[in-house]
Amino acid sequence: MTELFIALGAGLISFLSPCVLPLIPGYISYISGSSLNELLEKKNVNLIPIILFTFGFSIVFIIFGAASTFLGQVLLQNSYQLRIAAGLVIILFSLQIIGIINLKFLNYEKRIQTNSNNRFYSPILIGMAFAFGWTPCIGPILGSILVLAATEESVNKGILLLIFYSFGLALPFILSGYLIQKFLIFSKNFKKNINLVSKSGGIILLITGILILTNQLQALGYYLLNVLPFLQNFG
Repeated sequence: MTELFIALGAGLISFLSPCVLPLIPGYISYISGSSLNELLEKKNVNLIPIILFTFGFSIVFIIFGAASTFLGQVLLQNSYQLRIAAGLVIILFSLQIIGIINLKFLNYEKRIQTNSNNRFYSPILIGMAFAFGWTPCIGPILGSILVLAATEESVNKGILLLIFYSFGLALPFILSGYLIQKFLIFSKNFKKNINLVSKSGGIILLITGILILTNQLQALGYYLLNVLPFLQNFG
C-alpha cells in the first residue's frame, strides 16, 4: 500500500515538474488540434483526445513496470543484492532531482516528432511518443518507480504500481484540459514554486531509497496500516 501512494505521488510530481507543467498547454493544443486562443474561447473542450493521450503514455509506463518486475523476479535468487542496488539507484535519482548532483546522462532528452491527424488512435500514438521521449524531470522520478517495481514479488504488483503512477500523471493532465482557463492562471502563479515541488519530491524519493536500502519500507507500510488507524480510533 505504501508503494502505491509513493507511485501516485510520483506521477503528480512528474506533472508539476519544471519540464512538464509549462508544456501542458502546448500538448493540449496539439492533441486537440486547436490553437490556445481557440481553446480559451470554447466553453467545452473535447476531452476524448486528451484521455486517449494519457492512455497512450500509460500503456508504455505499465509495460515498463511489468518488464521491471519480471526482471526483478529473474534476479530473485539475489534478492538481497537487488534490494541494495534498488535503494542505491533510487537514492542516486533523488539526489539528481534535489540538485545535489548533476549527471548529464540523466538529463538526456529525446523528442519524437509526430504528425497530428483526426484519427482516433493518433492521440494514443502521441502519448506513447511522449512516454518514450524522456524529459529531464520525468526520467529520474519514473526511473525510481521502475526500480521500485523491480523489487515487487509479482508482475501484477509491478503493473499496479505503474497504473498508480500513470493515474497520478494522467488525472491532472485531463483536468487541465477541462479547466484550461483556470489551469493557465494556476500554471503562471505556480511557476515560482516548481523547484520547491521538485526538491520536495526528491526528498520523498530519497527517504524511499533509504527505507529500501535498510529494508524498512514494508515496516513503514505496516505502521501506516495498523498504528495510525488505532491512534485515530483512540482519539
